[in-house]
Amino acid sequence: MNTLNASSRWLLLAVLSLCGASSYADASLRDEVDLIEALKRQPPCCVIDARSEAKQAQHALADALKYRPGLRIVPTASVVVVGDDNQNALKVANALSTQHPGKAIYAVRGGVTAWEFVRKALDKVTASSSGAAPAGVSFVIPHNTCETGTPLQILRSGTKAKP
Repeated sequence: MNTLNASSRWLLLAVLSLCGASSYADASLRDEVDLIEALKRQPPCCVIDARSEAKQAQHALADALKYRPGLRIVPTASVVVVGDDNQNALKVANALSTQHPGKAIYAVRGGVTAWEFVRKALDKVTASSSGAAPAGVSFVIPHNTCETGTPLQILRSGTKAKP
């Protein structure tokens, strides 16, 4: 009887540890409706194009980072991964979630067609809720600013010399 209890305890510990490990993986496969709802409040910091080079050449994704092994990003918001198929997208999303535990990383169910639909729907939501542009100077950070490396531009400001 003690052997059964010990093996039952080990089994319970194994199940609990697996449940605990999966709670850190925040990657999930989402369809169009789920993505629109998840991204309505805050757009993703970057879109990762994990499709094959042939598919990327056939239909380029605007403002997407091409996935490559060892890609380093700093996800300031959620990350969206588009793959050739659902399995590939989820595989890349899981790899990124391992590097960035606690961050929302979404694999797109339905690939590039689904993502284009979501992007257009989000553009409509943003346009209808934004109204008029605020007065004064504004600064817009372009999409996909979460990739690390050398910056494309550096914003510098200073006082102008008076004539």
